Amino acid sequence: MNTQLNRLAAQTSPYLLQHARNPVDWYPWGPEALEKARVENKPILLSIGYSACHWCHVMAHESFEDPATAAVMNRLFVNVKVDREERPDLDKIYQTAQQLLTHRPGGWPLTMFLAPWDRQPFFGGTYFPNQARAGMPAFAALLERVAGYFRTHEPQIRSQKALMEEAFERTLPAPADAEAMLDEAPLARARAVLESGFDARHGGFGRAPKFPRTGSIERCLRHWYASSGTEEPDLKALFMATLTLTRMAEGGVFDQVGGGFYRYSVDEEWAIPHFEKMLYDNALLLAVYARAALATGEELFARTAAATAAWALREMRSPTGAFYSSIDADSGGREGGFYLWRRAELQALLPADEYDVFAHRYGLDGAPNFEDAWHLAARAPVAAVGDALHRPAAEVEAALEAARVKLEAARRSRTPPARDEKILTAWNALMIKGLAAAARSLRDPALAEAAGAAADFVRRELWRDGRLFAVTKDGRAHLPAYLDDHAFLADALLELLQIRWSGADLEFARALADAMLHRFEDARRGGFHFTASDHETLIHRPKSFDDDSLPSGNAVAASVLARLGYLLADLRYLDAAERALKAAFAPMREHPDAHMGMLNALEDFIGPAEILIVRGAEADRWSRELGALYAPARMIFAIPDEARDLPPALAAKAATGRTVAYLCEGMTCSAPFEDLAELARRLGARMRR
Repeated sequence: MNTQLNRLAAQTSPYLLQHARNPVDWYPWGPEALEKARVENKPILLSIGYSACHWCHVMAHESFEDPATAAVMNRLFVNVKVDREERPDLDKIYQTAQQLLTHRPGGWPLTMFLAPWDRQPFFGGTYFPNQARAGMPAFAALLERVAGYFRTHEPQIRSQKALMEEAFERTLPAPADAEAMLDEAPLARARAVLESGFDARHGGFGRAPKFPRTGSIERCLRHWYASSGTEEPDLKALFMATLTLTRMAEGGVFDQVGGGFYRYSVDEEWAIPHFEKMLYDNALLLAVYARAALATGEELFARTAAATAAWALREMRSPTGAFYSSIDADSGGREGGFYLWRRAELQALLPADEYDVFAHRYGLDGAPNFEDAWHLAARAPVAAVGDALHRPAAEVEAALEAARVKLEAARRSRTPPARDEKILTAWNALMIKGLAAAARSLRDPALAEAAGAAADFVRRELWRDGRLFAVTKDGRAHLPAYLDDHAFLADALLELLQIRWSGADLEFARALADAMLHRFEDARRGGFHFTASDHETLIHRPKSFDDDSLPSGNAVAASVLARLGYLLADLRYLDAAERALKAAFAPMREHPDAHMGMLNALEDFIGPAEILIVRGAEADRWSRELGALYAPARMIFAIPDEARDLPPALAAKAATGRTVAYLCEGMTCSAPFEDLAELARRLGARMRR
């Protein structure tokens, strides 16, 4: 182990600190490294990864910890290491560049070679091995070839800049058509595309590897809800959502012992995952399972939401109330090692009657499913286990839970995988929203309290002098926030306000919306840039409408602005939402499967959103009872009578001395309802239209 520290030792990112003892002369991204490259005319070797990334660790062990390889890197390049979770702006740009240069998918670790004079990429890839294999060159040999090409082809590299700029420009969406009429046509197209890609046997969309595409699941639930009052409700859409949720909850992509979801499944059956656990995946899945439990009454969905929330509070919550970023895939030098079991170990842990149930449920009588061990995924339904063992279903459930508790206790004695303890604004916002949705669906005040504490932390520690920061660790907030941070946080606050009214939270949401308009909006072409107008100047300013592992920031921004615009009767927000939707309308029609977030925003805008304002002594009870109905485009706010300094649109929904509710659809609001049953009937009738 190298005992000398490099420049990464002064960073707070756990990923960068993992490389602080490499013999590589790493620099963080910044003026020092960029100026050194320019002055010495050395190409920049840019390496982007993240703490929980398995192949990032592999490349680090093979190459970055190897003194001979490090010597080549130090001799030929200025080496820059970036945490993609802290700098998604750089990651978006250079992932796109890698795909433009190689015509191959991106990924992590990302390895890019940049010209020192303008940071334009001229060569790149992802993981490179230390020895030539699988058609890939050895990394050290590749370094020599790239450096040689740089020395002998400088004119060609310089001339490539214009081509790269043109290619980047083509990745930007076309300007909004001001004359375009927004309609529901993309929603119908999305429904057809979802069915065409649906796996009717195992659930999910597409083939392996299978990701938990929460946007597609939510879209199916929304399609079903929109048709639920008609003569032919879309039961196939409901089936697509519920089968996918069931198979994931019972599969190996869900931690059957400790709760929480892994990143994705490597197979079609959701059996064997890639073992890293990300805060954002779990936040998104928490919200969709909570909503599905509300929509269907399915106990499995409620139980899965509760277990996911419990995992987040137990394993990911910091003492400050905010949430850490991820848990590593590797432990004990092995991917997934923390989560695997051997038959003899389980037989020693469990009484014979519990083991029999557990073995039938998880297929322990078959061959190991992950190398020489078992990763737990349900292989038989509870009813089938009961039939095979002649035991009632309730007894089987009790035995499974008793066994799970024993396994969880035993697992705590193992060396756990590493946890990335930086706190990201955008990912915390997703978890705040997920906890708030689960608090409402599961009627669990502890989840509401946790959501509120995390929101309070973000406002206290990451919002300073009207500016939002993207990350904090060890009390150091830094890096200017991106579009996702603003949009996700405003969205989370709208969810939180429905379980905890706070004038401060409403003002915070308005401030974030104003910041999006002032610093991020492309008012001429429609939509929002990923970086602020005063952000560091990079080779490209990304703007996209499609979802990836996170919902599209543009989609969430459009949805937030539409709903906030209707809530506050603020045309600025509604106009900006409309401009974004018009800019995204053609891509939505052409590729609806890539724009599920935008489709939801479209539905929120043209729906339009349905808003209930409840005032009076029993406002909280009314809100809870009305919120027990699944209605994805409905917002319910219980505003205390003593609330002061309300915006005019809310102040007009005055307290009357009795509990009353105002029902608004778009800009049109009803007279106050004074009878809860009458209001519930009215809402039911609206759903059946």
